[in-house]
Amino acid sequence: MANPNIVSVATINGVSLGWNLTNTLTTTLMTATAEYVIKINRIMCTNIHATDAANLNLYITKLNVTPAGVTDFDTSGDFYLAKVISVPANASLVVLDTPIYLMETDVLKGGSSASSTLDLLLSYEAIID
Repeated sequence: MANPNIVSVATINGVSLGWNLTNTLTTTLMTATAEYVIKINRIMCTNIHATDAANLNLYITKLNVTPAGVTDFDTSGDFYLAKVISVPANASLVVLDTPIYLMETDVLKGGSSASSTLDLLLSYEAIID
């Protein structure tokens, strides 16, 4: 598996993606593809319902990755960014505003306790060396 050298890159593309979340809490939202590292800069969640709150679940599934420069780590599993976080009606929540990286094959998954209630907006950079 590649872990691109982000000091010497060929391309960095800025991207924003959005989802209207379903009530399937394990929905695959994005997968880091081969040869890329994804730098997630910000994740916002907005409740678009006028009266009802909804809960957000958002996590990363890692698949047997060997990171550089560390020992004693979990190589695979689900790691939560948000677990059953209530987002009030007509309100927004900053889920992440400090960058994190997805290595190739990492999968961002999540969902809402109620369909068509939460919108998720994600800003990231796709980096390839």
